Amino acid sequence: MIYLDYCADTPVSREAFERFCEAAGTLGSANARHAAGYAARAVVDAAASDIAALLGADPTEIIFTSGATESNNLAVKGLALANLRTGRHIVSTPMEHSSVSASLAVLERNGWEVELADVGRDGKVDLDALERIIRPDTALVTVSTVSSELGAVQPIAEISEIVRRRPGCRLHVDAAQAVGKTELDVRLADTVSFSPHKFYGLTGVGVLYKRYGAELEPQMDGGASTTAYRSGTPAAALAASIVPALRSAIGELPARRERVAALNARLRSELTRYPLLRVNSPEDAVPHILNVSVEGVKGTRMQRALDERGVCVSVRSACASDGLPSREVLAVTGDSRRALSSFRISLSHLTTDAEIDGFLAAFDECYEMLTKKPRL
Repeated sequence: MIYLDYCADTPVSREAFERFCEAAGTLGSANARHAAGYAARAVVDAAASDIAALLGADPTEIIFTSGATESNNLAVKGLALANLRTGRHIVSTPMEHSSVSASLAVLERNGWEVELADVGRDGKVDLDALERIIRPDTALVTVSTVSSELGAVQPIAEISEIVRRRPGCRLHVDAAQAVGKTELDVRLADTVSFSPHKFYGLTGVGVLYKRYGAELEPQMDGGASTTAYRSGTPAAALAASIVPALRSAIGELPARRERVAALNARLRSELTRYPLLRVNSPEDAVPHILNVSVEGVKGTRMQRALDERGVCVSVRSACASDGLPSREVLAVTGDSRRALSSFRISLSHLTTDAEIDGFLAAFDECYEMLTKKPRL
């Protein structure tokens, strides 16, 4: 098998797995008020402290969740509900993960007004347009640092500056595809979400950074917890396992990115040989993501053909509905057919040259079979 879907899931690093196994030996609920509970609480608190130190945050600003989807739901709905005194206007982009766009749809059905900022051909938010559409009653701006399908990187520092000039407006940043791929400064936002299974940690746990002082309405009711914002028993071992994965993702980022950039450059060069292929990812996207379309071939057909040859790629993001055009590709190209034909190749520093050779051979077969047209 040739795995080129690292933006959907990554293999668990040895260090993260070992830390999980070590912490899993701790008996007790972190919510319990006895010796075993205090020991479990100590594991959770230590994880929060270590994660905060790596992010330049305070331990009280770290909330553990079940993953980035829950973190996004909690942030988007929680900030909107807590900020009703400002208004019911929300600004987002067409580049967001389904967990954000679906949360916005729920708010819309309940009386909020959601407005999408324009993006350019590079997938970046038009800052002038963003400045114009933020109103006195804009309670929330929510934007992803790195878009999950194209890899477009948003100018978060500039967006943060615009938002902070509006008293009462809050900023949520979905950083699920950013950690380990680009630099991240959580202090630019009120809330930031991410999930370690995107950077060689375990599935089933996520993080929401919540800036101290930012009001957030809980989205889960009942049950004691270590935080007022997310009820339930914290998964102590999973929380602990985040630390080594995050430490490696941040510390090894330059070397990992350099390796992935070389693989991306090779793919872009090789794929230019196919006259019906169009690269959708902008030139300055993170190198880990390469989104392409083959004219006249649905992305789902190409995905299935590659899968039959042992190559794993994705159509849209792994959490999106099958068979629909990519919102991100449509937003940057304005071409619905191209959006329907798109698929995503996502790379890792673990990807080998031999795997790239294998992908190119498989793609050549699929291209010839599905287009019935010779390449140049």
